[in-house]
Amino acid sequence: MPSISSLDYNQPLSEILKQSTKEAHDEVATSPEAGKLLRGELSKEQYARYLMMLWHVYAAIEQGLERHAAHPVFEPTYNPALLFRAPALSSDISTILQVSEWKTHPIHHRLICSPPQGLTDFVNRIHECADAPDPSPLLAHAYVRYLGDLSGGQTIRHTLAKAYNLDEKSGQGLQFYAFKELTSSKSASQGDMKKIKEWYRAGMNEGVGDDLKRKSDVVDEASLSFRLNARLFAAISQSEPEPSEEVMTKEQLAALVNPLAPEQSGYSVQSVVVLIVAVSIGHFLLTVGGFTGQRGWIKLMALEEWLHSTWRSITTSA
Repeated sequence: MPSISSLDYNQPLSEILKQSTKEAHDEVATSPEAGKLLRGELSKEQYARYLMMLWHVYAAIEQGLERHAAHPVFEPTYNPALLFRAPALSSDISTILQVSEWKTHPIHHRLICSPPQGLTDFVNRIHECADAPDPSPLLAHAYVRYLGDLSGGQTIRHTLAKAYNLDEKSGQGLQFYAFKELTSSKSASQGDMKKIKEWYRAGMNEGVGDDLKRKSDVVDEASLSFRLNARLFAAISQSEPEPSEEVMTKEQLAALVNPLAPEQSGYSVQSVVVLIVAVSIGHFLLTVGGFTGQRGWIKLMALEEWLHSTWRSITTSA
């Protein structure tokens, strides 16, 4: 990998990233855990757990992108309908486990009670980027994940469908690896995905422009993102300890389950009233529902999901 000092920061950001991350990309792609994933050698439970970890990573990235959608660095590439992966991951996990709500599944329960350090560090780092005075380094995490999904991720659909008895034709359980065309709702071909990558690289170049400091920050963060992704792969083979009341603090759990929400302003009186009613109902459920201990946290997550969806519907219509 070229040293940071040897990089020419007068080049477009996409070219600098290509040069600076090639070695790190190859190391992640050839890791033993990545090999097991690519060959479909993970058990169904291991694969579901890996998708759950990815969901937490993407939820953090995409809430951060939504929060900074109008920022000049992110505006050229902000396209949630085209890129966002968290909804697809959620659908795939439900299909693979054959449940309607996977967040209350025992596999997820064990994951959030005893999360791998690699997952916690990854999610917390994304939050740090999104919450910084200049959130530009968040672009590096989006770049590493989305361009990886548009590239190597497309080659394993058939393997995964066969390994986990998924219907490749319908795409159920494989939505994470499916994209739409850049300018339509039709399913994207390999050629279309190449166009999306070209569009994304051009958008990154436009967003960062000639700002050498931002280029340097994004390049540094991309190197860190690859290391964090490598640790996420390594966490696949880690054993799952039994849930313990002392494993996580409430703050740590909130960092994983409740990603940063986008900032909003200017809500109508009607929206505020609806929110107050929703929170009042939530408080009532908290009071009578016995939301204590680890089992209580599972019920709390289900309530959080409902409150989050209610808030999103309010803010969307506001």
